[in-house]
Amino acid sequence: MSAATHVKGSPRNPGEASDFVGIVVDHSALKVNQTGIVATVLVAFAGSALFRPLLVLIPLLAIVLLVGTFAPQFALFKQLYFKALKPRGIVKPRSVQDRPEPHNFAQGLGGVFLVVASIFLIPVPFLGLAIALLVAVLAFVNLAFGYCLGCQIFYQLERRGVLKPSSRSSETTETF
Repeated sequence: MSAATHVKGSPRNPGEASDFVGIVVDHSALKVNQTGIVATVLVAFAGSALFRPLLVLIPLLAIVLLVGTFAPQFALFKQLYFKALKPRGIVKPRSVQDRPEPHNFAQGLGGVFLVVASIFLIPVPFLGLAIALLVAVLAFVNLAFGYCLGCQIFYQLERRGVLKPSSRSSETTETF
């Protein structure tokens, strides 16, 4: 697509960064979500040594992430941010021109890996916990260093035509 026919907010070529006109993502909501993921997995991991039933937190977290992926209005940690932390000034908003789709994809991918971890928790607990810890480590890397592996996978899949580029309009949204 030539620059003359370019639609604002969409990439010119698959995989190319868009100009993000009007699309706003609150990165503080993403950070609260990542913190919730790391904390939940760590509580399940450390706590299960003393109280085995805490492992149920892993499949519950998988459900929370997958529900939040397909119905963002029900994303538990993000709702905690929007309904409690942000209004009380506990966490300040950090709105950034960005696309929510890569972050949503990364959350869904984390949820899928936690489903796999949950399947292994009973027959091979070590493997299930290792997979869950991998999800926590990747969420921590994003939280601490701003590198989102799930987002990178999203961009690569979009670039290769596996995922279609978003056809969002240039209206302002704050879904994240």
